[in-house]
Amino acid sequence: MSECLHVLEMPRPEPAPLSETCLECLAAGSHPVQLRLCLACGHVGCCDSSPLKHATAHFKETGHPLMRSYECGDNWRWCFEDGSIV
Repeated sequence: MSECLHVLEMPRPEPAPLSETCLECLAAGSHPVQLRLCLACGHVGCCDSSPLKHATAHFKETGHPLMRSYECGDNWRWCFEDGSIV
């Protein structure tokens, strides 16, 4: 694990998820693979294994650097800016 200063900026508690699935995939008629939760605002997006990569698109659009897996049993977090698990 890396020393990521963005972790200090994470809201506590985490924001509530804005949806139960990737709404962008739903609107596009695509199937999301592995959901991710933005730790700044609660946006739920699909991972880079999905065709449309909405979690990464959300980071590029908003600059929100931290997300976590939104899959049952997963608890890891990722910093887009540092490119590391935090």
